[in-house]
Amino acid sequence: MAAANYLLSEDQFLCSICLDVLTDPVSTSCGHNFCKTCINEHWNINDQYMCPMCKKVFNTRPELHINTFISEMVAQFRQSAQQKASHSSSSEQQVSKPGEVPCDVCTGTKLKALKSCLVCLVSYCETHLEPHLTMSGLKRHQLIDPVENLEGRMCMKHNKPLEVFCKTDQTCVCVLCSVSDHKTHEFVPLREECEQKKAELGKTEAEIQQMIQKRQLKIHEVKQSVDLSKENAERMIAEGVQIFTSLKESVERGQANLINSIKEKQKATEKQAEAFIKELEQEISELKKRRTEVDQLSHSEDHMHLLKSVQSLNIHHLPPTKDWTDVSVCPFYEGTLVAALAQLKETLSTEMRKLLEAKLKRVQQYAVDVTLDPDTAHPCLILSDDGKQVRDSDVQKNLPNNPERFSYHAWVLGKQSFSSGRFYCEVQVKGKTAWTLGVTRESSKRKGPITQSPMKGNWSMWLRNGKEYKAFDDPPVRLSLKSQPQKVGVFVDYEEGLVSFYDVDAAALIYSFTGCSFTEKLYPYFCPCLNDDDMAAVSCLLSEDQFL
Repeated sequence: MAAANYLLSEDQFLCSICLDVLTDPVSTSCGHNFCKTCINEHWNINDQYMCPMCKKVFNTRPELHINTFISEMVAQFRQSAQQKASHSSSSEQQVSKPGEVPCDVCTGTKLKALKSCLVCLVSYCETHLEPHLTMSGLKRHQLIDPVENLEGRMCMKHNKPLEVFCKTDQTCVCVLCSVSDHKTHEFVPLREECEQKKAELGKTEAEIQQMIQKRQLKIHEVKQSVDLSKENAERMIAEGVQIFTSLKESVERGQANLINSIKEKQKATEKQAEAFIKELEQEISELKKRRTEVDQLSHSEDHMHLLKSVQSLNIHHLPPTKDWTDVSVCPFYEGTLVAALAQLKETLSTEMRKLLEAKLKRVQQYAVDVTLDPDTAHPCLILSDDGKQVRDSDVQKNLPNNPERFSYHAWVLGKQSFSSGRFYCEVQVKGKTAWTLGVTRESSKRKGPITQSPMKGNWSMWLRNGKEYKAFDDPPVRLSLKSQPQKVGVFVDYEEGLVSFYDVDAAALIYSFTGCSFTEKLYPYFCPCLNDDDMAAVSCLLSEDQFL
C-alpha cells in the first residue's frame, strides 16, 4: 500500500469540471468520473445529457451512484496529502521571508505565520497557534489564512472587529456602526455575505467552465477540420499529380507522334522529289538528243537529205513530255500540327470531364432529403402530396397570408434549413423553358418584389425563354451553356462560403458564388415560373449508394 500511495498523484483524482480533487465521485456509463454536484449542475444548465469528456449523449438522464472504489482511493489520497503537508510543515518551520506574514508572537527570529486570528488580531506560527487548536475558549476564535495589517480589519471609530456587512453601502462595519451611523441600513453577517458571494462566484465559475468546455469542443472541431482539410489536400495533390502526369505523358506522346509524322512526310517528299528529278532528267536527255538531230539537219548542205530526214523523223514533233507546271513537292505540315493540337485538346477535355465527374460525385455525398414547405408557397403554386414537386396554376388559392408565405413571386422554400456544414440537392427541370432556383437566408424578404442578389440574401440562377441563363451575382452574369441541363445540382459549403450549380447529366459546373458570408439559416428555394404546366421536381437523394 505504501508503494501505491507513493504512485498516487493529484492529476489522477481531478474532476474535469471543477478541476479540483473529486468530492463524492460518481461514474458515467462511458467510464468517466466527476464530482456528483458538478455533473448534476452541468446537466442542469445544458440542454442535453452529454459526458463532458467524451461527448457521449445519453437519451435519458443517468442515475448516478457514488463510486465507492474511487471514493476510497480519493480518501487515501487526501490522507496521504495531509500527512505529507503536516510532515512538511513540522519539518520546515520556515523563517518568514520578505513578502510573507511573520508570527506576531515570535521573539528574535520571526517564523512564517500559519494563521491569523480575527478575534485576537494576531498572526501565529505553527507553534504559537497550538492553543487556538486545543483550548476550548480559543477554538471559537475565527482563524483565516495569514494576512498583514490586521488592524485594517478593525473599526477605526469603535475599535471593534468588522464583522457585519452593510448591503446598503456595500462595506464592512462593526456591530456598533450597525446601530449608529448605519442604523437604517440593511445588514447581514459577514459570513452570510461571503457565502452569498461564494455562491455567485460558483455560478460564475460554472459559466466560465462551460465556456471553457465549449471552446475545448471548438478546438476539437477545428482540429478535426484541419485533419479533414489535410486529407482533402493530400487527396487533391494525388489526383492533381495523376492528372498532370497523364497530361504530360499525352503531350510527350503527341509531340513524338508529330515529329515522326513530319519526318515521315519529309522522307516521302524526298523520295517523290527523287522520282520527279529522275523523270525530268530522262526528258532532258531525250530533248537534248532531238536538239542535236535538229542542229545537225539545220547545218546540212544536202537539200534532198534534209527534206527526207525531216519527213522521216517527223522533226517538228517533240518527244513526249509531262506538263510540270502544277507539279510541287512542298508538303503542308500545318495540318499535321493542327491535328496534333486537336488530339491534345480532346485529351484535355476528357481529363477535365473526369475531374468534374469526380468533383460532382464528391459533393453528391452531401445529398439531403428536401421537401417543399406549403406554408411558404405562393398561392398560385400547387405542391404534390409528397412535397417533392411544384407547378404553377392559373388559379390563385385563398390561403392565409402568414409571414413566411411569398406574396409576390411564385416561390416556395424547402422545409429543411442549414446553418453549418455542406449540403446538396438536385432539381429536375427536364422539358421546362423557365425556372428559378437557389438558396436564401431565413430573414430574406417574403412580401412584395424581391431583388435577387447575394446582397439581399439570395444566391440563385434562372432560365428564361428556353435558352437564356443568368446567375444573380453582384452584378448578374449571363451564362453560355453548351447544352440545356435536365437536372440541376445545388451544393452549399456553409463555412467555405460557397454556392455551386451543376449540370448533373453533363457533370459540368454551371456557376459558383464564392466568398459568401453566411451568418444565419439557409433554405433552398424553387420557382417553376408562371403559366407552365410542367412539373419541376426536387430529386431527393436519400442514399450515398446512388453515387458509388
